[in-house]
Amino acid sequence: MTLTHLDAEGRARMVDVGDKPVTARRAVAEGRVIMSADAFALVLDATANKGDVLTVAEVAGVMGAKLTGALIPLCHPVPLDRVTVVVEPMAEWPGVRIVATASATARTGIEMEALVATSVAALTVFDMVKAADRGARIEGIRVLEKSGGARGDWRAPDALDLEEGV
Repeated sequence: MTLTHLDAEGRARMVDVGDKPVTARRAVAEGRVIMSADAFALVLDATANKGDVLTVAEVAGVMGAKLTGALIPLCHPVPLDRVTVVVEPMAEWPGVRIVATASATARTGIEMEALVATSVAALTVFDMVKAADRGARIEGIRVLEKSGGARGDWRAPDALDLEEGV
């Protein structure tokens, strides 16, 4: 196995996907923002100083996915077919779980778009609760599953069952 973004001399390069077939691709990523009970109560009540944290984070995640090719230096810009971001409160942590799903009909994978959507949504939650909880933290950003492409489908062995449409 090799790192595909390095050439034979070890220099960074964008992978040539010109000969790859266009296929339907989908990726799902998740992340968490853990916060204090007081900050969590503000999120639930939508009374954080900057407004409805969950909705703002979901929109920010979609916007982030659309900018992935501009943010990650060697990542191809991918024409997105759909991006969904769900930010759900998790009282038992307390905090929020973020699940981003990205799909495209393209020559290259869509994992980065799902990861960026999750990351930007998590950063948005952090930004909106940091005044109430300076110790809030972002954790566990990872790909849960992917489909399409030459290497086929993959799912994290410990991934929770995902709701259809998420």
